[in-house]
Amino acid sequence: MAGTERVNGHRPSGLSNILEPNMSSSNKPLREDFSFDLDIALASVVKITSNVPQDAFSAKTLGTSREGSAISINDSGILLTIGYLVVDSDTIFLHLKNGRTIEATLIAYHHESGLALIQALSKTDMPFIPQVNKDNLKKGDSVIIAASGGIDKSISATVVDRRQFAGSWEYMIDNAIFTKPFHPEWSGAALINEGGYLSGVGSLWLNDAEKVDDDSPGNMFVPINLLTPIYEDLLAHGQAKEPHRPWLGIYVAENMENLFISGVTLKGPAYIAGLNAGDILTTVNGKQVDSLPKLYRVLWSHGNAGVEFILTIIREGTEMEIRVKSDSRYNFISKRHNH
Repeated sequence: MAGTERVNGHRPSGLSNILEPNMSSSNKPLREDFSFDLDIALASVVKITSNVPQDAFSAKTLGTSREGSAISINDSGILLTIGYLVVDSDTIFLHLKNGRTIEATLIAYHHESGLALIQALSKTDMPFIPQVNKDNLKKGDSVIIAASGGIDKSISATVVDRRQFAGSWEYMIDNAIFTKPFHPEWSGAALINEGGYLSGVGSLWLNDAEKVDDDSPGNMFVPINLLTPIYEDLLAHGQAKEPHRPWLGIYVAENMENLFISGVTLKGPAYIAGLNAGDILTTVNGKQVDSLPKLYRVLWSHGNAGVEFILTIIREGTEMEIRVKSDSRYNFISKRHNH
């Protein structure tokens, strides 16, 4: 797996031979081990596919055809999934167990958590899974990772860490859930605790689940408690009512206590300001930034979307300052459709 440290989005075909053994019968959850109805819980997870216009903002990085899982969370046809599967989509389909395919629509996307809500446009007859009232999963707890497909696509797993996660795409959450062994179909998969409650949503595969910089392949899940305080806002408005964070449109990599700009989003704030891939980022508004968490804390503590930053960079050995006017990530997302 040389050169691959973490993956979100679609399942990379090159990992298939490595990942499939984790779906063996020895890793399957056993019905008799649980007090809840395992089959009903697993039936709340459905396969989804989405199509995204080629000119959509996320098409270049996430592709135009996406596939994963979504989780039924109430009896009104609302399903929860990971946002990158459906953001900017113009069509979403649910592929039900009985062979039916029905359309769904994106009703909310929350960039800060990475979660999204979709609405089935026809009756699904799917059961829904209850959500935990309190996030009390801890290291060592046993869990079930369930992708669409019932018991055949589910594995028993263990929580191996709870820690902050910072992604290269201006994304950071506290207390992310890390599990082993890794599930090969992680995108939108349900993380179910021993009581049968939904505790997290599958986000990515990474090579250091158990410990940062350690060779311990596993999955990262977004805790379900990040949805609870914003759920009603998402249903009503498609977004949370919280102020939008400043967003620069950069992808950043850490290397030897240096931050490298690994990519710049076309037509985003950093692109307009003249930042380039390969630039070394050293300070923001005079404050040293040598890690992703430190960078994001500086950016997000400075104000809301629209504020300006002075970035000190090193380009081909020359230090320079670049002024960047931030924007809201939501201004670069296709608006939801109303049905």
